[in-house]
Amino acid sequence: MSDDVTLKRWRLALGRYAAIALDGAQLSAAEQRADRALDYLYAREMERRGLKRGKPGSGSLDPSQLTPLGWLQELRALFPQSVIETVQAHAIDTLGMSELMNDPAMLDSLEPNRDLLKSLLAFKGAANPAVQDKIRQVARTVIEEVTRRLKPRVEAALAGRPNRQRRSRQKSMQNFDWRGTIRDNLKHYDPERGRIIAEQLRFFGRSRRKLPWTIILCVDQSGSMLDSTVYAAVMAAILAGLPSISVKLIVFDTSVVDLSSEAEDPVSVLMSVQLGGGTNIGGAMAYCETLVTQPTSTVLVLLSDFCEGGSVAQLLAVVRRLHAARVTMLGLAALGDDAAPIYDRATAERLSSAGMKVAALTPDHFADWLGEVIG
Repeated sequence: MSDDVTLKRWRLALGRYAAIALDGAQLSAAEQRADRALDYLYAREMERRGLKRGKPGSGSLDPSQLTPLGWLQELRALFPQSVIETVQAHAIDTLGMSELMNDPAMLDSLEPNRDLLKSLLAFKGAANPAVQDKIRQVARTVIEEVTRRLKPRVEAALAGRPNRQRRSRQKSMQNFDWRGTIRDNLKHYDPERGRIIAEQLRFFGRSRRKLPWTIILCVDQSGSMLDSTVYAAVMAAILAGLPSISVKLIVFDTSVVDLSSEAEDPVSVLMSVQLGGGTNIGGAMAYCETLVTQPTSTVLVLLSDFCEGGSVAQLLAVVRRLHAARVTMLGLAALGDDAAPIYDRATAERLSSAGMKVAALTPDHFADWLGEVIG
């Protein structure tokens, strides 16, 4: 890579405030447009720190010439979707562009995605009623996409255990009987190709659950768990629609809110979540303990970063009681596509020793785990 290219890349990465130091970086017209679009957002933070832009007396395309709507249009014209999503989330979340939160027309211009939804949820308490409606629309769009992707996997995982004595016409790879398929097709062995030609595939039937199960989702409302909260709301709605499963949905910070009556409506759940504040995990678990009526057919899922603001001793005491009663417990440090949590490992280890299985899972693997427990 030439020195000119390297210099130019540094200039674009550092922004206009590096124009004097990197005087030799000559940007093309397209690069100047990209620089201007990014400067419109990130220069706000630099100006708050007292920095001045550019060289004294030099001409420039002043970012103030852009409107918020024009800026969004520039983003779409200049950058790939992944960059657009990151920058618009920074605009609302990190740099607090009030224009985007107080103008419903502006929200109509934003691309609905999970990052945008998380940013909007973080600031929804300060939004006016008209903007609240727009946030609901974004939430509905994102949730419908996530539900469409997850629902078949969850339903398949919780459909019941394979019944090897019964055959099924439902051709799902999850029910595929590979031994029976090989046995039935041995007569079709092709010696020249060295392989069996499977003219008929066999599939197991599945035994349906006869006893009802209760799944209690206990969800930490802290800001660090927001991505997991979105998935928890979707999972609660999917599970609530399955036969023989009763869903209890609890959200908490220092107080506990029972949203079980809204579990089938993930948009309503997300609009009810109050992010921030302290964390009293022990108090939330104690409330969940009161919801247990059939311990051996109850799964209690604690979704939290395990940063206990209350009494860890109280939390451990509740977990030990539930474990002794044979309630199945899973502590999720994360529930998301990357399942890469930041959490209190010491508390998680103590919970594990007290009888709670602790993991960080993608929604697909969470569904598989539930299927193994209650199948």
